[in-house]
Amino acid sequence: MTKKYRTISLFSGAMGLDLGIESTGRFDLLACVEKEAPFCETIRLNKAAGRLPEKLHIYQGDICEIDPVQVMADCGLRPGDLDLLIGGPPCQSYSTAGKRGTVQDPRGMLIWQFLKFVEVLQPKFFVMENVRGLISAALKHRPIAKRPEKGGKPLCEDEEPGSVIRLFARDLQRCGSAAYHMDCFEVNAVNYGAPQLRERVVFIGNRFNKRVDFPNPTHGQSDPALKPWRTLRDAIGGLNDPGSVVMDFSPRKKSYLRLVPEGSNWRSMPILIQQESMGRAWHAKGGRSGWWRRLSFDLPCPTLVTMPNHASTSLCHPTEVRALSLKEYALIQEFPSDWEFSGTPAQQYAQVGNAVPVRLGRVAGEVVAQALDDLKRRKWKPEPGEIEEYRIVYVQSHVRTRQWFKNGETKVWSDGDLNKAVRYASPVTLRSERKMAGV
Repeated sequence: MTKKYRTISLFSGAMGLDLGIESTGRFDLLACVEKEAPFCETIRLNKAAGRLPEKLHIYQGDICEIDPVQVMADCGLRPGDLDLLIGGPPCQSYSTAGKRGTVQDPRGMLIWQFLKFVEVLQPKFFVMENVRGLISAALKHRPIAKRPEKGGKPLCEDEEPGSVIRLFARDLQRCGSAAYHMDCFEVNAVNYGAPQLRERVVFIGNRFNKRVDFPNPTHGQSDPALKPWRTLRDAIGGLNDPGSVVMDFSPRKKSYLRLVPEGSNWRSMPILIQQESMGRAWHAKGGRSGWWRRLSFDLPCPTLVTMPNHASTSLCHPTEVRALSLKEYALIQEFPSDWEFSGTPAQQYAQVGNAVPVRLGRVAGEVVAQALDDLKRRKWKPEPGEIEEYRIVYVQSHVRTRQWFKNGETKVWSDGDLNKAVRYASPVTLRSERKMAGV
């Protein structure tokens, strides 16, 4: 029987990343750290039901106040014993979907708390997952109106795009007695068989100077060599009972959504109703495809958000006038069908919506397991030479499935049809890489 590699999880949430790693059959989860009480109750609930290891240590609290030395001791480990440290530090301020703020004390941020555990535990490998916007985030935010192209003074180093990760990488290079190599991968879960569009960045580091690579996509839209994208129908089409937990739309919102056909959005409404229902947003130039959006069964689901019943990020069921249920959310994220969630409906949706897609966790776990196996065969000898420059590898992460509007015409995706006029052309860049400048 193959011995499993030992793993500790930080920022565990509802355990999407953990479940993906565990599904490879190659890892044994020793401990998890999570701040939110309802999330920890979810972990305890599933542990009690036998879905998690019986001896799993669960640490509930602010990670800033949890001692990594104590966690290591409780798990019977010494520095360097741990095979894999995983986690997805919350960094919503770096999401390109929201407003980016200024970082006042970067080393107090949660990605630096992850780094603190790396420094103390000295794991052989780590996997850190986050929003793709983290790669371009700046330590200090300069309003657009005051930037150089608008006549402002030149950006200082901390205001340059990517300065957050450059500082993180420099600190990683000085991480205790272990020198870490790190590769960063911009990926999309839909390209690996998830029924959901979800752009993420996956950082994989190790202290053996070993270069690893995330695999090329296995699923796609137009390449006959790839499997077809999995769709919303694949995830929930066979579900007879959506469950009782639904953060539904208000009666007012439903009155608008009834006017929208499957596979369309606000553009299918009469103009006066568009203006009435959207207010000032109707005059915006971009970012409006989620307004009064009714999903399509024959496409992958858009990125799940923590609240599906917002007018501007609507996730309305294709054929019913309601938001996607919690049970449907969990299936789209590919949680096990018997996985239970604790807390209020809002807290449960937050757990699922913020989770790492289980599929991405599995792919990352397979990459790390293969690398660990190779190193084990080589008696854990580091790769020769100096630590290479850190790479940022783009793996077709930006995916657009369909058009909504072109040349004054509203585009409606009709399930079962070819939809040739609604599709985007195939992406030009499938894979590229660049060095992490300034590290």
